[in-house]
Amino acid sequence: MLERSALADSPLADLHAIATELGIDGFRRLRKPDLIDAIVAQQGGNGNGAAPAADAGEDEGDRPRRRRGGRGRGRDRDRDREESSEEREQPRQEREERSERRERGDRGDRERGDRERGDRERGDRGGRDRKRGDVKPEAGGKAAPQEGELVEGVVELLGNGSGFVRVNGPEASDGDVYISAAQVRRCELVGGDKVTGPVRAPRRSERYPSLVRIDTINGKAADEAGGDSVRFDDLAAAFASERFAFNAADPTVKAIEWLTPLGRGSRATIVGGARAGKTEALRRLADALATIEGVETSVVLVGARPEEISEWQAGKTEVAAALSFAASADAQSQALERAIDNGKRVAARGGDAVVLVDTLDGVHPVAARKALAAARNIADGGSLTVIATASEPFGGETTVIALDAEIAGTGRYPALDLLASGTLRPELLLGEAGAKAIAAARDAAR
Repeated sequence: MLERSALADSPLADLHAIATELGIDGFRRLRKPDLIDAIVAQQGGNGNGAAPAADAGEDEGDRPRRRRGGRGRGRDRDRDREESSEEREQPRQEREERSERRERGDRGDRERGDRERGDRERGDRGGRDRKRGDVKPEAGGKAAPQEGELVEGVVELLGNGSGFVRVNGPEASDGDVYISAAQVRRCELVGGDKVTGPVRAPRRSERYPSLVRIDTINGKAADEAGGDSVRFDDLAAAFASERFAFNAADPTVKAIEWLTPLGRGSRATIVGGARAGKTEALRRLADALATIEGVETSVVLVGARPEEISEWQAGKTEVAAALSFAASADAQSQALERAIDNGKRVAARGGDAVVLVDTLDGVHPVAARKALAAARNIADGGSLTVIATASEPFGGETTVIALDAEIAGTGRYPALDLLASGTLRPELLLGEAGAKAIAAARDAAR
């Protein structure tokens, strides 16, 4: 999160770039102090560690931002003494609902500063949701649950770490229940988990009822189903032994598959100079991975070009987070960590997760190494595979895919620099014959 002091020292052009990335509407009409307040509020705080004000949706003309922020901090301190840390996360629903709409591609409903307009939008919400297919129009859809009622549904996680219990299956409805980020972390929930638990009614500035606690996860008691008994980093890891069979006609994907093979649990970087085609190679791998059943693939864009973000979002693979190079290294590191944590939960439950990262260059080096180190093939369990683009290898990779910018510049593909590329223990993925074929190809390239 960007600190208020850092924002105050930044030129107005940089603040405009940050506001664009955060999706703040009408920021060009704001003076610098008001713009800084809007950026801090959009990030979820006031720059000094306090929670966001509960009345952040009021009209700017009714009350100055700074006075409103101070009152909000006072209310938050009172609420801190009365509520648990889990309940304190609930007033964040308004921001998280906005994140949900962005992930669903609905960017036309982000102006929430005007209370009167917000009331009209809430009144029209049912019809608008039915038009875009978020709510089932059938009369059999479940209504909002009552205080203390037990609900059961499927978990859908948002990019900010919180989520919803979808009581009507994967579709959104008025009966959905909000899950705080604290509950998601504590129970190590992943998308698709089936959970049950009691709810409470929404409070002021909240739209959805909230889950009080999680009783069961996938039919098991929550304290038994979670992965708290064994830390993910303590699980025994083995070299990848099951190769991703892409069976693709694309020459770049075929070269990677047979000359620098990737397996479930690989720790891979695609490296090369500027314009070597790293992002394009990663996108082609993402398309190939999307055809493999049983693999949960997600994309994290940190420090990417805005044009590339649009192309990724139009693709087949889910984009878990999308930050351009205008975002700070802290924001990029946090987005990457959330995606990796979700992949860890999938792997700990016995599933196979793949996280594609473009790019590690703008992320803090410590955070980049931590993300790469999370990839592993869990012995007698699931796997987490991390494939990231970077200018140079970080060290510790099991696979390095090096691209040659000069070859790519001539339009010849694959632009693979075979001598600088390599996979550890390729015989585990391709057999002895395959490993010898790679050695022969490398020898011929000298």
